Amino acid sequence: MPVPWFLLSLALGRSPVVLSLERLVGPQDATHCSPGLSCHLWDSDILCLPGDIVPAPGPVLAPTHLQTELVLRCQKETDCDLCLRVAVHLAVHGHWEEPEDEEKFGGAADSGVEEPRNASLQAQVVLSFQAYPTARCVLLEVQVPAALVQFGQSVGSVVYDCFEAALGSEVRIWSYTQPRYEKELNHTQQLPDCRGLEVRNSIPSCWALPWLNVSADGDNVHLVLNVSEEQHFGLSLYWNQTGPQIITLNHTDLVPCLCIQVWPLEPDSVRTNICPFREDPRAHRNLWQAARLRLLTLQSWLLDAPCWLPAEAALCWRAPGGDPCQPLVPPLSWENVTVDVNSSEKLQLQECLWADSLGPLKDDVLLLETRGPQDNRSLCALEPSGCTSLPSKASTRAARLGEYLLQDLQSGQCLQLWDDDLGALWACPTDKYIHKRWALVWLACLLFAAALSLILLLKKDHAKAAARGRAALLLYSADDSGFERLVGALASALCQLPLRVAVDLWSRRELSAQGPVAWFHAQRRQTLQEGGVVVLLFSPGAVALCSEWLQDGVSGPGAHGPHDAFRASLSCVLPDFLQGRAPGSYVGACFDRLLHPDAVPALFRTVPVFTLPSQLPDFLGALQQPRAPRSGRLQERAEQVSRALQPALDSYFHPPGTPAPGRGVGPGAGDGT
Repeated sequence: MPVPWFLLSLALGRSPVVLSLERLVGPQDATHCSPGLSCHLWDSDILCLPGDIVPAPGPVLAPTHLQTELVLRCQKETDCDLCLRVAVHLAVHGHWEEPEDEEKFGGAADSGVEEPRNASLQAQVVLSFQAYPTARCVLLEVQVPAALVQFGQSVGSVVYDCFEAALGSEVRIWSYTQPRYEKELNHTQQLPDCRGLEVRNSIPSCWALPWLNVSADGDNVHLVLNVSEEQHFGLSLYWNQTGPQIITLNHTDLVPCLCIQVWPLEPDSVRTNICPFREDPRAHRNLWQAARLRLLTLQSWLLDAPCWLPAEAALCWRAPGGDPCQPLVPPLSWENVTVDVNSSEKLQLQECLWADSLGPLKDDVLLLETRGPQDNRSLCALEPSGCTSLPSKASTRAARLGEYLLQDLQSGQCLQLWDDDLGALWACPTDKYIHKRWALVWLACLLFAAALSLILLLKKDHAKAAARGRAALLLYSADDSGFERLVGALASALCQLPLRVAVDLWSRRELSAQGPVAWFHAQRRQTLQEGGVVVLLFSPGAVALCSEWLQDGVSGPGAHGPHDAFRASLSCVLPDFLQGRAPGSYVGACFDRLLHPDAVPALFRTVPVFTLPSQLPDFLGALQQPRAPRSGRLQERAEQVSRALQPALDSYFHPPGTPAPGRGVGPGAGDGT
């Protein structure tokens, strides 16, 4: 049922006096002045900086009165905008100072002193215009001949055409000189709306006024708005209340297209419109989290989102373990087809919508069939190097399997994924093929190569591992800029040891290009494949994010934000802990006085959690290779890292100008004692 205090606004108000306006042709601003004066308009707007009042050196021109007039600026007969013409009346203020010799001796100064009094006066007059959301300042240069210079008398006016303004808006105009010798003039004016203009048929925004019908259908209420197809309109559902109000919006409801309109319930009241979430990272994150790809038919896909999205959709393919998804070459028709969704040159969504029908990702070969005129068709196999024509004598995997793949396609053993007038896409299994050709030769070669490689690798790997050091991926929550500097200092100190440290602070360009999820996924896979270790650096912000993830069970990719990399990592890190794969590949750490190890969620305490710098020796020992012998220099290296880390710790816990010894906040934070 409709709520009685939830009203629909379609206020028409009283009929105002009808105005007939002069028309100006052309987009260019112009200026003209009273007879005898000369004036010039600067080519571009200036900064609105009135400055302080300074003493006048003698007679000066000063604005004395502002006068406005509504006109129309028209590109053509039926395409006009409301414009405000401004006239500034000027007068001569001030006087010549008596020469010092004349005051001292009571006589007249020589004839050279009289010459400035017979000179013309010049002034730079500024017009400042404000009408939400527009603000402009223009500069008019005015010159008055000596014959018109009469102290305290008006010398005429200068007219500016014109400031464009919105219908029904309130405008404010200030005028002063540069430099400013007197207090600026100001003028406030309320502009009429479409109902007060005789020429409203010339203004596109006044062409149509909507009509509303309300009808009931059981418990439902239908609102029917009758407008032309070309007319854009806004519809407001509002609370009819008085007095100050605080309206709370759930952060999960924020999207870029959410706008707010506020106005007093009075006839012809000015409405304030703001869309404060257009650039808000949280709103864009919510938008993409709410966006969904849906499979309608085999050839029809739909992207659902709360707001209009400027995005491109393309069909792509990805080999097992391959990243990222690669485009189809040559491409199929992509209308209403998507797997990758990109916006602002960033990957926002990537879904395999065939997963339900195909099952888990398999090592199949994708065959792309292209159709030409007269039923001509060609087949190629998609590979990372491109699309290999079949049959082919190339040395690629698909070329070697070409004969078998074509036989499977003809016998109906391949699964059709796509079919249209331009071509088709097939998935052909390869797990059944056992290559017997050259099997013995290959086996002998492989055994020899394996034995030789094993001998070389046993010698090389030890030297290589010692030289390169173990890979370490450092994950943290960017609570603030100070904590980021502390993380950077720790990463730099660890790089002085035989460790290869990866941290998002040093990979901002790749992080921005790939997105947090793709970047972390690639770094984690590479680190673990090389036998490296993932370091979880816990802070109050990280603990809060982990707790939120464990409670809600969801964490989607979003736009840029302070916790993007750490939040993105949780979707891959948590399964390793839940499935018992974390020990040996993960360690935890936190800083003394910032977080107590007991504040770390219990799930993450299944791996060692060290406090720094008090447990640096044990921490560095955990970062060594699993089978590496304990180095006698471990204590020396711990002292080296501690010395490198101490300035950053002092700066973080004892910032300049703050007497408090600690700054830890959040769960488990120390008190700095």
